[in-house]
Amino acid sequence: MKQLGDILLDNGLVTPDQLGEAMEEQNRVGRSLGRVLVDRGVLTESQLVASLAAQIGMRFVDLGDIQIDGSALGRVPGAVARRHTAIPIGYEEGKLLVAMADPANVFAIDDIRSAAGIDVRPCVSTRTDVVAAIDRFYRAGDQDFEDLTQQLETADDEEDLSKVKEITEDAPIVRYVNLLITQAIQDRASDIHLEPSEHDLRVRYRIDGVLHEVMRSPRAIQSGVISRLKIMSDINIAERRIPQDGRLSVSAHGKKIDLRVATLPTVWGEKVVMRILDNSTARMDLADLGFSPHNMGIFEKSYVKPYGMILVTGPTGSGKSTTLYATLNQVNRPEVNIITVEDPVEYRLPGVNQVQVNNKAGLTFAAALRSILRSDPDIVLIGEIRDHETAQIAVEASLTGHLVLSTLHTNDAPSAITRLTEMGIEPFLVGSAVDAVLAQRLARRLCSKCKEQYEPDPAQLESIRYQPYPGDPTPTWFRAVGCPACAKTGFKGRVAIHEVMAISDEIERLTVERASSTRIGAVAVEQGMRTLREDGLLKAATGITTIDEVFRVVA
Repeated sequence: MKQLGDILLDNGLVTPDQLGEAMEEQNRVGRSLGRVLVDRGVLTESQLVASLAAQIGMRFVDLGDIQIDGSALGRVPGAVARRHTAIPIGYEEGKLLVAMADPANVFAIDDIRSAAGIDVRPCVSTRTDVVAAIDRFYRAGDQDFEDLTQQLETADDEEDLSKVKEITEDAPIVRYVNLLITQAIQDRASDIHLEPSEHDLRVRYRIDGVLHEVMRSPRAIQSGVISRLKIMSDINIAERRIPQDGRLSVSAHGKKIDLRVATLPTVWGEKVVMRILDNSTARMDLADLGFSPHNMGIFEKSYVKPYGMILVTGPTGSGKSTTLYATLNQVNRPEVNIITVEDPVEYRLPGVNQVQVNNKAGLTFAAALRSILRSDPDIVLIGEIRDHETAQIAVEASLTGHLVLSTLHTNDAPSAITRLTEMGIEPFLVGSAVDAVLAQRLARRLCSKCKEQYEPDPAQLESIRYQPYPGDPTPTWFRAVGCPACAKTGFKGRVAIHEVMAISDEIERLTVERASSTRIGAVAVEQGMRTLREDGLLKAATGITTIDEVFRVVA
């Protein structure tokens, strides 16, 4: 059998020097040669597994580059695939071709052969790719939910609360709700919508900012499913006439996931929306948010100051909270006191004092903010400026030596200035307090495995009026194609599009003069601000997203 080092050298994956250094470390620490090379960044996981497969004379398959045969998938139950970290991908010479993380596991091969009723031909893939493919293709199918709905018994009288409580503890209802949540997490959904209608219960997931219908279930199970969710979220199940809010936590793939639950009475029953809150989002770094070097330079100058106000604007779901949390992570040090007031507290941040608004108890944004300023803060984060009183206290706090971060609902950065003055804040205070305004949107990111380079039609390029700035890379346009890795959408994940406006002396003077947002925006562009449209087209021109996607989220 050929040695692994020889295979790597023959394929040009390592140099003799790299191999020699890795072998020295292997002898010194007693780890495998392949693992040493991966840890050193010389090899990727896929290159290592492909080389090991070649060493034992087996075929390597990159699951992101192939089309998996649905009929082959149907031969092996998901439970068997998960147990052995193996997934059927097609047929070859009358045998079932199975990608395995451990092709030497003869017990797994026998188990799969028995389940499929056909001979098995194993091939090799990385464990990460196999697990991801299993999660993607062995999702909870319609049949799973159909089997569950047939088992469910619901109360004929919806007012019979004791019966409803009994139903929600039934195993089928519990499993149905668990499937809804775990499937949404596997599909990278940000929200789950349960929408009752006259004849059925529609379930939709919001994935990368776009809603996708997942299934329709019989209306008969509506009462049990919604009551189960309300009990899990500590919401009053007896109250169906008013909107209610709650929160629940689940464990998925070894990590804790929080869900924010909101109910809304409709003519056909209560609609439930669950926002999936992955706490890893709160630990993101600003560098992960897709800032261009130009915009990062402007924004960085504002948050390193010990005082002033930074506003993040944009519609609901545009990533404002994520940006603020990433900024807090940059300034969070043991020597500073950071206090936030939020409604609701979506993510828990270590080392940060977080206050939950409670309007029923009188703890409004303004009331909490007044108390916070008596607690010796250095940095204050306000979840949202909604009214004159909150805006006034926030402005005064920024003028008395505090760094204040907050959000506003405006369409662009210049509009934030006029919005504060319309709230009744004196223009001279706004001009002095605000240091920078960041507007943002979220666009879907092109799938790196299937995106395709192309040359746009000259008429299209002329209509978008893209003008690169000096120093920008040469435009290289890509379009979405679709592959198994991105569920045939052509997109995977999202990227932020930014517009960063620093408050200069001239913009401060225009604020005092109560100038329009259009005029303020024109001056900001003259002084170097890149608009949302320009930043979006820059990301399209560098292959991160598409032209159509930019104009889907930016006017």
